[in-house]
Amino acid sequence: MVLIFYILILAGFLTWVVPKGAYETELVDGRQRVVADSFHYLEDHNTGYSIGGAINQLFDLFVAIPQGLVQSGQYLFIVFIAGGLFNILYRSHALENLVGTAVKRIGLSRGNLLIWLATYLYGLFGISVGYENNIALVPVALLVSSALGYTNLVGACIAIGGIGIGFTLSPINPYTVGVAQSIAGLPIFSGGLLRFAMAFVALSLLAWYITTFVAPRHSASKGEGDAGALSKKIEDYHLSSRDLGIISVFFLGIVVIAGCSYLAGTGTLGRSWYIKEITAVFILMSIVIAAICRIAPDRYVAHMVEGASRVTGGALVIGLAASIKVVLEDGQIIYTIVNTLNLALDVMPESLIAVGISVIQGVINLFIPSGSGQALVTMPVLIPLADLVGITYQVMILAFQVGDGLTNMIVPTSGGTLAMLALARVGYSDWLKVIFPLVALIYVLSWGFIMLAQWLQWS
Repeated sequence: MVLIFYILILAGFLTWVVPKGAYETELVDGRQRVVADSFHYLEDHNTGYSIGGAINQLFDLFVAIPQGLVQSGQYLFIVFIAGGLFNILYRSHALENLVGTAVKRIGLSRGNLLIWLATYLYGLFGISVGYENNIALVPVALLVSSALGYTNLVGACIAIGGIGIGFTLSPINPYTVGVAQSIAGLPIFSGGLLRFAMAFVALSLLAWYITTFVAPRHSASKGEGDAGALSKKIEDYHLSSRDLGIISVFFLGIVVIAGCSYLAGTGTLGRSWYIKEITAVFILMSIVIAAICRIAPDRYVAHMVEGASRVTGGALVIGLAASIKVVLEDGQIIYTIVNTLNLALDVMPESLIAVGISVIQGVINLFIPSGSGQALVTMPVLIPLADLVGITYQVMILAFQVGDGLTNMIVPTSGGTLAMLALARVGYSDWLKVIFPLVALIYVLSWGFIMLAQWLQWS
């Protein structure tokens, strides 16, 4: 919270020194997107600085915090509901028995293999389901890391890292690839083979990074103390018929979330399907699982409240981080920053423009932490640029995709990432120390693919 509050102060300072600006927008296929070359500065109605005005601006910085809590309410409440759901699952011991049984059959001596398999599995969920849509799967990775004798941070790397990389480089990502390709006039989800190859190599790099650097440094035997999720010895685990029933309900809920999320992303479901709908599925899952466990209604409520209380700190971090976006939006400087960053492309060598776009999009993601929203703002600017410098649209979209997605795992304005960290009970600053070097490595890997695609004139 302290780290994010410092960023909030920096955002407030930027609103005092950066000019206000805006783009013209137009409605295309039901979506508002910016008009290229329409950026203009806004008239600043401040007539001068005074003590009263400075006090009001300072006070607005603190008003932004409750505003951020309100605007990020859907993320806060999915964390609370998911916390309650997993408290009931924890008390049923069904997932614990599943993970314990799986580890027993694979063998503790093959723990690295289990980490690799889990990383690929979470990557597959990221590719096929999305990012925030996989929040429910995060605590399962904690059980895996606990069974292997590691702390929650290792489980968070498996889950959030796998989901994040899969989502970033997904060849069927409707929020980034789908929207960007529709703006560029390309066939939806075309060029999937290269993106899938990138995703596989990047997930392999993640698994190697976890087993080589993260796991050895975050063992429960070193007294880090948050890996005590398993209550029995590995050899004592087995699955009962009740466990199988509870696990079936849980994974049926995941299948429903995955299927509806994908159909909604492609426009075939006929309704929205995002955080509120996923939260509703969590509530239904918790009720059915409580019924299987014969938990009385008053005890069910008590377990849900208890689970929510354990993730309150992490949930409040989400609201505090959302206040950064509130300050930037109220200050009307987001588009000024976006335009300035895009202008930086004019001074880059043509051979490095695609690489530069991936970096610039990563910075823009701090201010517009939405893949589809960022595509609607920046792609109308980048597509004409691609024509000017001789870069194919596929290469431009790939650079945008890398820049937008990778930084989701590190920017404090990504509500989905903070929600997953809250469920994993991992601090944001601890997470940054571990995941930032990996993000840098995958950026370098991605630049290799981008330059190869540019050299091949990939279209």
